[in-house]
Amino acid sequence: MKGLILAGGNGTRLRPLTHTGPKQLIPIANKPNILYCLEDLRDAGITDIGIILGNNMPDMVRQLLKDGSDHGVRITYIEQGEPKGIAHAVGCAEEFMGDEPFVVYLGDNILQGGIRYMVDEFSRGDMEALVALTPVDDPTKFGIAELDAEGNLIGLEEKPERPRSDLAMVGIYFLRSSIFPIIKKLKPSWRNELEITEAIDLLRRETGKVVARKVRGWWKDTGRPEDIIHANRMVLAEMKGKVEGTVEQGATLEGEVTVGEGTLIKAGSVIQGPVIIGKNCSIGPDARIGPHVAIGDLCSVVNGEVESSIIMSGTTISCSKRIVDSLIGSGCVIESQQRKSGLRLVLGENSQLRA
Repeated sequence: MKGLILAGGNGTRLRPLTHTGPKQLIPIANKPNILYCLEDLRDAGITDIGIILGNNMPDMVRQLLKDGSDHGVRITYIEQGEPKGIAHAVGCAEEFMGDEPFVVYLGDNILQGGIRYMVDEFSRGDMEALVALTPVDDPTKFGIAELDAEGNLIGLEEKPERPRSDLAMVGIYFLRSSIFPIIKKLKPSWRNELEITEAIDLLRRETGKVVARKVRGWWKDTGRPEDIIHANRMVLAEMKGKVEGTVEQGATLEGEVTVGEGTLIKAGSVIQGPVIIGKNCSIGPDARIGPHVAIGDLCSVVNGEVESSIIMSGTTISCSKRIVDSLIGSGCVIESQQRKSGLRLVLGENSQLRA
């Protein structure tokens, strides 16, 4: 079985962060989102992986993943160019897939528990497709599956106005070569995209061999800043702490805290886990970090409080205000001496905020 990770799309809901790179490279707990997807495939025994590249700085994806050998896989890059829908992206991989079964994994997904159990079932079963599902609060924002009383799939619909269930397709699709003739027959939807939901539903009608399975554990689509922050919280909650840097006497670490090599936690600082701090950072004096904070490499937090936030590499914070629920890009500078209120920020790369 082969794998296909989609790393295209414009990421408009994550601007300004996606003005300087693909959304799939935004870090969650200091690891680019796309690596969680790649590792899920690898850990399920899938090592021959295609990466669909869009037109938003695709070389950044190539630079991160290279040929895949650093991660125990073999990568083939496939150019999609202008985003025309998930089904279009899958269709671009027809030559790479050949006659082998494959799994499509959207590169901005993050899933607890992996996909091996679904890989095993699809490999053994007589089915043309398997779609992964999970209940969601607002089914109008997703492709939705309808099941009968026995759990059989009886319908799929993209972002319905009147959903027939709360079971969303999570962006993980197990397919065979039978999907490619279906994709070639599709016409663009009202979004001017070729919809994978429509393609799989047509396959279901033609073959009767499409099944749906609920995922085990939680799942997040990290398409918005608040989703990324939530995913960061959930990943951090499962991490075990490890201190490789230096913690001065008078600094306090509580709970699960990871401190990278070369990082200094200065006296008077309080780190309340779960927190991960990268390499060669300087924290404090008198900083309060956490819970649920990820700080990238080469960052400096001089004072103030940071909670439930992602601070990307090379950022400097000297701010007496409380920063909460924020997504701060690489190379930013935040300075403030005012103590009145807190800050909730989404800052793109190399931004400066002084107040």
